[in-house]
Amino acid sequence: MTVLPYKNNNLGKKKQVALMFDNISPRYDFLNHLLSLGIDRVWRRKAINLLKPKHPKHILDIATGTGDFAIQSLKLNPESVIGIDISEGMIYHGQQKIKKRNLNDKIELLLGDSENLAFQDNKFGAVIVAFGVRNFENLNKGLSEMYRVLNKNGIVVILEFSKPSKFPFKQVYNLYFKYILPIIGKMVSRDHSAYTYLPESVQVFPEGNDFLTILSNVGFKEVRCIPLTFGISSIYTGTKA
Repeated sequence: MTVLPYKNNNLGKKKQVALMFDNISPRYDFLNHLLSLGIDRVWRRKAINLLKPKHPKHILDIATGTGDFAIQSLKLNPESVIGIDISEGMIYHGQQKIKKRNLNDKIELLLGDSENLAFQDNKFGAVIVAFGVRNFENLNKGLSEMYRVLNKNGIVVILEFSKPSKFPFKQVYNLYFKYILPIIGKMVSRDHSAYTYLPESVQVFPEGNDFLTILSNVGFKEVRCIPLTFGISSIYTGTKA
């Protein structure tokens, strides 16, 4: 099932997602930290820490948004970090953030399509994605492109929303995610669809073992899932043999 941000729009999912993120990009960082109560920062740190044993020298951050995950990856002291996103608005605000922090010599943000990566085979030691694969128009194609650009023994680390299953957290989560979050998102971002699309897209995303099966089918080995914060989100990892 394909969930679209704008139900009355004839554009395909990829173009709708780009438009949505263009619309919310000025307030994206503020809303991210507000709606997650700052926990998203903790999740990113945990995801990046999983890369430490690999010491990746070249990192690709897909669906980079405003570059938070790319910035976090600098803790690994890589030689280069490239972030790509299909939203011009997100790239613009990310570039302003990086310039303000004097990180232009460390991180490069580029407009790019995650399902058609403009990089050679076996280029990166790590590919990272935070809350991006759920928005892919063609999930298998996007994951296959990640596999292609990874070098041998390279690792993919994917952070994505999931759904808690245990009482009472499941009920509290559903109430917040389906009713409260969209209201706050609409008020702050002024986009009446973006934060309705968020819970809808999480609902249909193949999480847990289902997603691990997809990663395996693409070619990744040693796949695993690490639930975070009662299952609100999960980290998925896999390596290229």
